[in-house]
Amino acid sequence: MRVVIAGAGIVGRSIARELLANSHRVLLVDRSPAAMKITSVPDAQWLLADACEISSLDEAELTDCDVVVAATGDDKANLVVSLLAKTEYGVPRTVARVNNPKNEWLFDEAWGVDVAVSTPRLMTALVEEAVSVGELVRLFTFQQGRTSMAEYTLDTASPAVGRTVGQLPLPADAVLVAIVRGDRPIPPTPDDVLEAGDHLMFLSVPEVEAELSALLGAR
Repeated sequence: MRVVIAGAGIVGRSIARELLANSHRVLLVDRSPAAMKITSVPDAQWLLADACEISSLDEAELTDCDVVVAATGDDKANLVVSLLAKTEYGVPRTVARVNNPKNEWLFDEAWGVDVAVSTPRLMTALVEEAVSVGELVRLFTFQQGRTSMAEYTLDTASPAVGRTVGQLPLPADAVLVAIVRGDRPIPPTPDDVLEAGDHLMFLSVPEVEAELSALLGAR
């Protein structure tokens, strides 16, 4: 897979290293000469250019790109890069970094964003997940279709404890995708018995979250 990352800062370089470790091809694009720290990610390709300009994206060969990651520290730039990648080059997948949570509402398919990643929002969710037992915590939202990933930690008083997965009358638009028990992820089957302390990972739409919380006993 070929990935173009707009923004060669700490975030962009970290993403590049992970992708390279998984045998993907990566091009880092940044308009700042100071960001050209080529020795920090020597296996990546580098391009000194403004990713908001068509000529730069032509040079980056976005037509031969599977994923564009807009990872700059400027939300406006990330939106422009995503929109150009999707509308001008037909890139199959765009991922955009949201720096200011107040701008989250802009990062949708109208701006060419397939997946928006809000670092502040994600960190907040992770903090909540670490301390919340018996409450549904939304971890992140896929922009297309408004589907969210949510986590629920069963406490001892939950009515779901002791029941099997197959006995849970889940809402139509909620899917249990994993059970994390201790340090092990478990693919759920109808016969799995739920235990106190289990972390349940759901894909759902916002409209059913209240019903899901009530079913699991969220306060």
